[in-house]
Amino acid sequence: MANTALKITQDPFIPLNSLILVTGINGLIASHIADQLLSAGYRVRGTVRNKARCAWVEPFFTSRYGANRIEVVEVPDITAPGIWNAHVASVSAVITVAGVAWLDDRDVPKAVNEELKCLYGLLHAAKTHSDTVEAFIYTSSSWAAYTPKVGVRETLAEESWNYEAVAVAEDPSIPDAEKGLTPFMAIKVKVEEALWDWVAREKPKFTVNAMLISTVIGPILDPGNQSASTAGMVRALYDGKPKEAIDVIATLGPGWSIDARDAGRLYLGVLVSGLTGSRVYGFAERFNWNQTLDIFKELYPEKKDWVELPRSYQCDGSEIPVDIPLSLLRAVGQEGWTSLKESIKDAAESFV
Repeated sequence: MANTALKITQDPFIPLNSLILVTGINGLIASHIADQLLSAGYRVRGTVRNKARCAWVEPFFTSRYGANRIEVVEVPDITAPGIWNAHVASVSAVITVAGVAWLDDRDVPKAVNEELKCLYGLLHAAKTHSDTVEAFIYTSSSWAAYTPKVGVRETLAEESWNYEAVAVAEDPSIPDAEKGLTPFMAIKVKVEEALWDWVAREKPKFTVNAMLISTVIGPILDPGNQSASTAGMVRALYDGKPKEAIDVIATLGPGWSIDARDAGRLYLGVLVSGLTGSRVYGFAERFNWNQTLDIFKELYPEKKDWVELPRSYQCDGSEIPVDIPLSLLRAVGQEGWTSLKESIKDAAESFV
């Protein structure tokens, strides 16, 4: 599905050739967002924290889409007061992907405070430039809505929030070592809630949406320069190293996945459709890491030195609202999701 050519099926809410700000453009999700935007005919201003380390970004996209389509700017400290005003000037939409929280954060209030410095800075800059800014898209997480559970049938809705994780993260009787990823999940809950509180309070003229993205798998655009987050874990599973990544994979339970290109097209669909006030679930297919390993073995039968994972094929039992995300894909000419097998195959072809 992701290899389907883009076809904008309506007059775009944000006109083509408009300039779109994408934060953290060197990362997995943001690079695919930029790739889809540029392919559709938008111009992109992407931010990185260190331009020297990310010197590949501008020539990479210029080689694909020609000169004067991509601009890369350095923002070393995305939490600094007033840092976003100049970078939001003249853009038609803000897509924020970069964050400062880490999976192993344990001090939830401190991490939330740092995340909000960046988010509020972007929101205030967008409101200051509301003569040009027409859309704001925040990258949240599937974990802001729920914790995946084996065998539990839970129907998620736009109003679903992972207060269970918040309760665990804030429970002083539970040792930090036993809290797992719940502090990070709680951070995602609290920051996204703050976004919607700001919208209710400030009533901006621009549209606002949050993207609840699940495990992102798919091709790494520049495997020589991108560690690529969860797609990088797919690469680690193929390579059998580094050990640190394999150890993390072995601890992760079942959940949902989405192809990186499909994720990028969801953001594009928001700009085309004019959607507002929504929490968009980027959940394509139930997923666990043993499935990934088995798909690799099927694709590369000659390779014998595969790592071993705890053998579990249990799946998350949740039901996900799909009407809005599928409508966003249709708005850009795609019917349905890219399969997990196709995502893994294309991921492997990007680095093997």
